[in-house]
Amino acid sequence: MEMPYRRLGRTGLKVSVLSFGSWVSFGPQLDVGRARDCMAAAYEAGVNFFDNAEAYAGGESERIMGRAIAELGWPRSSFIVSSKYFWGLSDTVNAHHTLNRKYLLEAIDGSLERFGLDHLDLIYCHRPDPETPIEETVWAMSDIISSGRALYWGTSEWSADEIRAAWEIAERHHLHKPVVEQPEYNLFNRRKVERSYARLYEDIGLGLTTWSPLASGLLTGKYLDGIPEGSRATLPGYEWLAKLLTDPERNAKVRRLAAIADDLGCTLAQLSIAWCARNPNVSTVITGASRVEQVEENMRSLEVLDRLDDEVLARIDEAMA
Repeated sequence: MEMPYRRLGRTGLKVSVLSFGSWVSFGPQLDVGRARDCMAAAYEAGVNFFDNAEAYAGGESERIMGRAIAELGWPRSSFIVSSKYFWGLSDTVNAHHTLNRKYLLEAIDGSLERFGLDHLDLIYCHRPDPETPIEETVWAMSDIISSGRALYWGTSEWSADEIRAAWEIAERHHLHKPVVEQPEYNLFNRRKVERSYARLYEDIGLGLTTWSPLASGLLTGKYLDGIPEGSRATLPGYEWLAKLLTDPERNAKVRRLAAIADDLGCTLAQLSIAWCARNPNVSTVITGASRVEQVEENMRSLEVLDRLDDEVLARIDEAMA
């Protein structure tokens, strides 16, 4: 199946329904060569959006992606690349867990240097910052857009009220508005996308670039019999993940979903990704992979989209009840 493209909210920017993200895998699990191969496989399948963040692998993820893009020699018009800001790369008081003006205007320059690009397409406020007035953050993000260093901006894991407040400040002052939110969205985590943000799609034209369609790997089914050696949950610093992935109640739901995937002739991962993409408010589903075979498997989720009729969706809801 050919890759479909959707507008990012109400903007004119078109993103591939499936995209490719570098969280966890770039740095700890992937060097430039393997990252390049995974990105090339995604690009060949029609992916045009590549998601990143300043904090991923302490800046190393941006550097790896930038080098991979340079080696692949893609025309700049053919891909969309993003970064996200909040956590910071140093412990100094104004460059750590903040969205203040000083940090944001310095952070974008650091990203561009690591990527080796003269602009990014999308930048996000990676979390809300209760200590910085939203107005200060909106002005800073808008000024970055006006400077041409990035083309669109948005938020990640903000509440509906915070997003609306930012949009209204931008509207009042004729600034560049936030156009996109990046929330977690999967069969275990639906509330924000389906309920909290429901009014924002129509009211302000909010687009979504959703992450973790496989619930950190839980929806692949590979943790049904415990944690396999070499998986993400065995990485240092990811002990919290092991607890989540071995939860008996969640795994009972995964078993029920696996039966539905079998009936549809697809993998559990493909079913889970297709389910996310089927939501018309989702502009793109960010997928991740550390091997080319995983990229190819994820891309075949597109073939499952048309099989998700009302009857199958009802079965899925029942399995998750």
